[in-house]
Amino acid sequence: MKISIVGAGIIGLCTAWALARRGHAVQLFDQAEVPNPAGSSVDDHRLIRHPYGEFDAYVRMVDEAYAAWERVWADLGTVLYAPTGTIAFDAAEQGWAAASQRSMHRLGIAHEVLKPAEAAARFPHLRFGAAEAVLYAPSGGVLRAGAIVEALARHLSAARNVELHQNTRVEAVEADQGRIVLADGNRIDADTVVVAAGPWATRLVPALAARVTPSRQVVAYIEPPAAMKQLWAASPMVLKIGADSGFYAVPPVPGTGLKIGDHRFSLEGDPAAPRELRAGEAEALMATAHDNLVDFSGYRLVQGKVCFYDVEPEERFIVEPLGSKAWLLSGFSGHGFKFGPVIGEKLAAGIDGALDVDALKGWAAGR
Repeated sequence: MKISIVGAGIIGLCTAWALARRGHAVQLFDQAEVPNPAGSSVDDHRLIRHPYGEFDAYVRMVDEAYAAWERVWADLGTVLYAPTGTIAFDAAEQGWAAASQRSMHRLGIAHEVLKPAEAAARFPHLRFGAAEAVLYAPSGGVLRAGAIVEALARHLSAARNVELHQNTRVEAVEADQGRIVLADGNRIDADTVVVAAGPWATRLVPALAARVTPSRQVVAYIEPPAAMKQLWAASPMVLKIGADSGFYAVPPVPGTGLKIGDHRFSLEGDPAAPRELRAGEAEALMATAHDNLVDFSGYRLVQGKVCFYDVEPEERFIVEPLGSKAWLLSGFSGHGFKFGPVIGEKLAAGIDGALDVDALKGWAAGR
């Protein structure tokens, strides 16, 4: 089949990768250069980890994702992943971390439950505040996001059955005709169109605005004090997710810095607007880190950045037909990168008829 994909972020690239492996002719379109500096798939790193609250289906999906990434590494000829382990905690006795522990216990995922004093002794660069317990998992790590997108784009550009069209804006999708309309007026016909446009998808699929909201998110790179650098070099990723916190910290792995962010959704902003930080945004993010990092006054802000999520209210992924000759991939809510290859493989199987459409929709939505 001839397939057009709109969006060359991680979801679009992985879908192209999976379809090309099945022998399809793929045309991949992005409105900017790839990696797109404003895309949701770039920056230094993304996380893959098992703690997912009560979302058992997504915990299982993490193992599927790890297996799919191994196939990506084999095709790329390099491994762009660094294992770190995972720490999860919150201030609620029956909160997100406790739910994650129960889920991992049910599914047989290796983990420990530490008392806060034990965790502080093992990880003396971190504060655990009012946490009742701290979940530690040896699994989890850092995906080198920007490097992965670059490598996938290079790999696909060299494939005989893939065409990558950069700086090529798609103005409209005619889903029942399997057609895209480019900014220059050209119409491209295909057997199937895949819309994987991240926070820009609502421009191409206006009805999606009732289900998915672009969300402006701020991250910051910080430099730890000298006494903390070796601790961070060996640190797990840190997740403090709860009703009043979305704090996370990504440890530096070779070629990257220490990054902090807040997973709580702003649910505002225009992905096409300039990405400069607003007054006070970096400072507000630094303030969320203050209570979680020891000797925080010694940390230095290096750089703040803005990215966008495409948020579905329940954080359930949307992988479903769009009209009679198109598919829509959306609503990944900041979680999509880790699952990119397995989502691409599942969609490719669905397009080929090897996977039932309703089963694919349910799998993607964690049902």
